[in-house]
Amino acid sequence: MDRCAWVPEGDALYVAYHDQEWGVPLYDDVRLFEFLCLEGAQAGLRWRTILRRREHYRQAFLGFVPEKVAAFSKEDIERLLLDPGIVRNRLKVEAVVENARRVLAIEERSGSFSSYLWSLVGGEPQVNHWPRVEDVPAETEASRALSRTLRREGLRFVGPTICYAFMQATGMVMDHVVGCFRHDELSSVPYQKER
Repeated sequence: MDRCAWVPEGDALYVAYHDQEWGVPLYDDVRLFEFLCLEGAQAGLRWRTILRRREHYRQAFLGFVPEKVAAFSKEDIERLLLDPGIVRNRLKVEAVVENARRVLAIEERSGSFSSYLWSLVGGEPQVNHWPRVEDVPAETEASRALSRTLRREGLRFVGPTICYAFMQATGMVMDHVVGCFRHDELSSVPYQKER
């Protein structure tokens, strides 16, 4: 079975992520917040590092439920900075907590984080037809615009490259290469619109 070249051979966790999640449109507020946090945690690291720690991240950040994370105290942050199951970078940990607070403000104003995010990218996935992984950009004008908007909202670790990786992961952009079996599957299946 042909997959995108970035998937390591024999890595079951990576294969499952590629085959079942990456590029599939996501409309769940909590999972969108989780991906935004994980993409921020990955900055400067390999995605494999974060993927292997993902379950521990979910435990440490209480399932990434924004209301719960927004209530974290300074003591909670200090506790997290001693947790070997996550990337113990103060700026990244503090950003998750602050971003949760910002997401709650967005939800209060917009009704949901999902509807807010999808409205920023035109409401439906952009399906690309890249022949090779090398052709896929690290950022686009859409990711730069998303980054600017999220920064204005006060979110951190949302640079254009992080935003593009987030858009790819959550299906706002479908970047499976043409030869990958998921390209045709995700290109031909009608996307579910949020109700």
